[in-house]
Amino acid sequence: MNREDFINAQRIVIKLGTNILRNEEGEVALSRIYSFIEDISKLIKSGKEVIIVTSGAVGLGKKKLNLETTEGDGVKQACAAVGQSRLMSFYENGFGVFDIPIAQILLTEDDFSLRHRYLSLRTTLNKLLEMGVVPIINQNDTVSTIELADRLAGMKVSFSDNDKLSALVSSELDANLLILLSDIDGLYTSNPKENPDAELIKEVDEVTDEILALGTEASEGGRGGMKTKLEAAKLVTRSGGKVLIANGKVPYIISKIFDGEDFGTMFTPTDENLSGKKRWIGYATNVLGKIIVNEGAKEAILKQSKSLLPIGIMEIVNDFKQGEVVSICDESGLEFARGMVNYDSEECRRIAGGHSNNIVQTLGYKNYDAVITRDNITHLV
Repeated sequence: MNREDFINAQRIVIKLGTNILRNEEGEVALSRIYSFIEDISKLIKSGKEVIIVTSGAVGLGKKKLNLETTEGDGVKQACAAVGQSRLMSFYENGFGVFDIPIAQILLTEDDFSLRHRYLSLRTTLNKLLEMGVVPIINQNDTVSTIELADRLAGMKVSFSDNDKLSALVSSELDANLLILLSDIDGLYTSNPKENPDAELIKEVDEVTDEILALGTEASEGGRGGMKTKLEAAKLVTRSGGKVLIANGKVPYIISKIFDGEDFGTMFTPTDENLSGKKRWIGYATNVLGKIIVNEGAKEAILKQSKSLLPIGIMEIVNDFKQGEVVSICDESGLEFARGMVNYDSEECRRIAGGHSNNIVQTLGYKNYDAVITRDNITHLV
């Protein structure tokens, strides 16, 4: 895909990482933040819609409180509470110069996982964009439960970092382009900090397992890293969107990108274009329950797009209710799909391994022949 077609986007999500919002001394990089605001203001004045997903609240709070670490019960949450107001003041002052209104949106996992809240969020964000407002989104670390609740151990949460959050926002709001700005030029053939011969990959047609294997963990101060950026790119491109990973420390990088200059790694959309419901099932929900299936069921789901029948079930892990989303895993424990169940966990345990025509005999009633119908299954591999 040529660069002009790639940047031709009406609705854009821009994610700003922690390490580009501060300088080498850990202080606020004011000039860089205001350069982002200036660039984004130009996009908005040209008629584009922009949503910002911003990191930085925890780091700003940590600096304000003169802390060496955020370890300990509630420390990170306290830092987020202190830092968020400072973070928003920069955006408020910056966009105020260009007479562009902004709105603060703080999100937790449940805002996506609970479908009625997700639909309400989608309506609100669309209305803000319609009114010419720039939504500025951050994870609500102050009240997030993912690092606090032992009872949630083993849960696969809808997002645990702002890379995944930006991907969810982008895909669920049908954005044309997600730009992930970090402190690295893009995706390399290997870790450039360890291998001086690593080469920048300019374009990726599909985020395969081989591409995902190139991902590295977060650098100091960040929460994501290339690994989470690649996972975000996979979600967005499966939803029909485009993704660009670029270095946010390049001066006026956003304007340069939209001037057609050759920066970063482009990820082009796949032909799959998952429906809104399939996206929500596969990526936007918190998942605690698991269904372990045999090899025949796995092959039927992945290769033939079949429903999951009771006879293919080997084991039920954890408890879940009818209508909840669960992981579908193979015999080795690998999660290869997710689906919305027609029966609760206890009912699934009772009918597991049996034929569909025996469900009434076992339960005394039958909702469906399938435990999960194919329309409610999203493949992850």
